[in-house]
Amino acid sequence: MQVTAEHRPAPVPPPGSRGIDEILAAARAQLHRLDPERAHLACRAGALLVDIRPAAQRAAHGVVPGSLAVERNVLEWRFDPRCPARLPQAVDYDVPVIILCQEGYTSSLAAAALQDVGLHRATDVVGGFAAWRIAGLPALGPTPMHRAAPLAPPVNTGWARH
Repeated sequence: MQVTAEHRPAPVPPPGSRGIDEILAAARAQLHRLDPERAHLACRAGALLVDIRPAAQRAAHGVVPGSLAVERNVLEWRFDPRCPARLPQAVDYDVPVIILCQEGYTSSLAAAALQDVGLHRATDVVGGFAAWRIAGLPALGPTPMHRAAPLAPPVNTGWARH
């Protein structure tokens, strides 16, 4: 019988550690989160909507037109105004950045990380792209995955002898 995580007793956490629910709650406590409609209005007023989902997730579910795709693993480097790898949009610490993920969890952690870098106006979208789509806001896609062209029947080149 294979032992799975749900059949094991929870390990004793190290002193001072926090569970992900605590970490998420702390991140959200420092954000002024926006519902999709308010996020859309903020973007129309000049805020940057940054989609941190992996490319495969954006292709599978769709994208918001005009959003900036910056995958999560490089977000802080791209938006830290003092970093040489920053994006041209990372001009100062007052840039309004709204983070978008699929369901609004990872985006909260990412927006809090940007606030830690100094971008005090960073926030996220409650419910993520899924809520954006449900709200009927502008979205494109999903993008069909590219399929290889079907194989053509073999061409008789004269090599085959019957």
